[in-house]
Amino acid sequence: MSRLDFKTRDRAERTVESLYKDLERRIIASPPGLCPVDMAAAFLKLCHAQTCGKCVPCRVGLGQLENLLQDVLDTNRGGKEVTLDIIPLIEKTAQAIYDSADCAIGYEAANMVLKGIKGFREDYESHILHQRCSASIQKQRQSIACVELCPAGVDVPGYAALVREGRCEDAVKLIRKDNPFPTVCALICEHPCEARCRRNMIDSPVNIRGLKRFAVDNAKTVPVPDRMPETGKKVAVIGGGPTGLTAAYFLSLMGHKVKIFEKREQLGGMLRYGIPSYRLPRERLQEDIDAILSAGVEVETNYDMANEAATEAIRKEYDAMYIGIGAHIHKQIGIPGEYSRGVISAVEMLRGIGDGSMPDFAGKEVVVIGGGNVAMDVARTAKRLGASNVSIVYRRRRDDMTALPEEIDGAVVEGCDLLALKKPARIEANAEGAVQRLWVKPQIIGTNDSAGRPSPVDADLPEEEIPCQIIISAIGQATDTAHFEKIGIPVNRGNIKAQSTSGIDGFPGIFAGGDCVTGPSTVIAAIAAGKVAAANIDAYLGYHHEIEVDIDIPEPRIEDKPACGRIDLRVRLAKDRGGDFMEVEQGMTAQEAMQEASRCLRCDRFGYSAFRGGRTSKW
Repeated sequence: MSRLDFKTRDRAERTVESLYKDLERRIIASPPGLCPVDMAAAFLKLCHAQTCGKCVPCRVGLGQLENLLQDVLDTNRGGKEVTLDIIPLIEKTAQAIYDSADCAIGYEAANMVLKGIKGFREDYESHILHQRCSASIQKQRQSIACVELCPAGVDVPGYAALVREGRCEDAVKLIRKDNPFPTVCALICEHPCEARCRRNMIDSPVNIRGLKRFAVDNAKTVPVPDRMPETGKKVAVIGGGPTGLTAAYFLSLMGHKVKIFEKREQLGGMLRYGIPSYRLPRERLQEDIDAILSAGVEVETNYDMANEAATEAIRKEYDAMYIGIGAHIHKQIGIPGEYSRGVISAVEMLRGIGDGSMPDFAGKEVVVIGGGNVAMDVARTAKRLGASNVSIVYRRRRDDMTALPEEIDGAVVEGCDLLALKKPARIEANAEGAVQRLWVKPQIIGTNDSAGRPSPVDADLPEEEIPCQIIISAIGQATDTAHFEKIGIPVNRGNIKAQSTSGIDGFPGIFAGGDCVTGPSTVIAAIAAGKVAAANIDAYLGYHHEIEVDIDIPEPRIEDKPACGRIDLRVRLAKDRGGDFMEVEQGMTAQEAMQEASRCLRCDRFGYSAFRGGRTSKW
């Protein structure tokens, strides 16, 4: 008789593994708008099924928590009285399990319940008092995940269906109803819409940005809608970046007279002065800007708002004002030697390139400090400017970088060295004050911080030197709000304090949005802020203009949706692209676009979303 057997997975084990993967995909595809209490109860039941039963907190406690949550959810209580007193009891029970369970299955399940009560207390109270979901859940008409997760609310299923029918011009028109930057977003959007795509339940999310790119690449000239009748109202927009241009576009379509005041020579803000042309070619950016200006928007460039007189002059002349300035100030590194010659900020470097001034990095060793998209942009740009070696120094792990994975991969493939877990300690300069090397302190990853990210701490290793002649700081940006603060506009931690409606307390007629309110964010978030501001400025001026588009959305095709691989966009070979500023990414072919569009499950017509309001045709 043998002592040991070589274990292989039997059919039951393979089936369980497959079921777990199915469950993971369903969790990923969970749309916004689900009842948080019901979801917590379902997850808790799953956790209880995983317990070994050796400790009382798991074996008994999780079962009791299940019963308490079921009491909250039960609409047919059979005479059983459930009051708000049950919420403290749930918290007390969950806290006891969290403090005493032997393993993560128990205490993390309890922690999930505690987080849910803290974040969704209103929903618990509504179920107890009224036996139904809270008003915020009931009123959430749009539960199409891709539309809900797009900050601007773009009709994704609609334009995907139009692309499949070959109606690219109509697809662009539909996108412009909510977003006047279809080309820009087709090239560089961070596509949050894909995060909970229901296609995840089958295989992987639809390449939404890729379909948008196919539409803009293959559409002929698409004129903007006609302006509504003149209102006689004047609106000033401070800042010609994505949020300012968006607000100006929609307000002009509504019939208001809009003028943009831009500090720099050209419009575009960080789209022009913060994103390299190999990602966003300037002629493609100009396509969207020209379309926006064709809606009747006036522009004055080289206008500096750095004094109170300029602000007051605009306030007197215009009926409303939208502040949409970007985050164009760099943050200090905060280490000795940072003012040495050769230390430059990423913002200043990209701004100069945006104006056509290319720095000379030929043959130089360059170090980039930071882990965001801007850090990747300047690192890849430095390579294209002739740097002999480019190192990206980041104090956390690669997995903790805030840059998009494809941007990190692009930098590495193009020859940039990624030095993770290295904390900049000091900059050493030569006798002439020029940078000679950067000293870094090795780190070891530690416990999670309040935001859930593992915090690095100093490792028991000596400092290391990185020889270099150029150091580029890409650790963050800030907004210059000093001149607005002088006239009393509230500012908190460097950002203008504005309401979710973009209005500013105590300053009727003045609105603000974009990076100057949220801090540095994404392009689509800035566009969404401009859309919100336009709607509320229009209401402030006494109107209720509606933005809509008359496009017939194709009916879904009745067909099978088998598992199918996702079409990813191709990129030029690294050996060909690393030395020029030509566009790196390439769009889909017609065959690829048709296949990818056919993967869309049309959640606007099928599934739960069809009963929750479906498509929003105007705003």
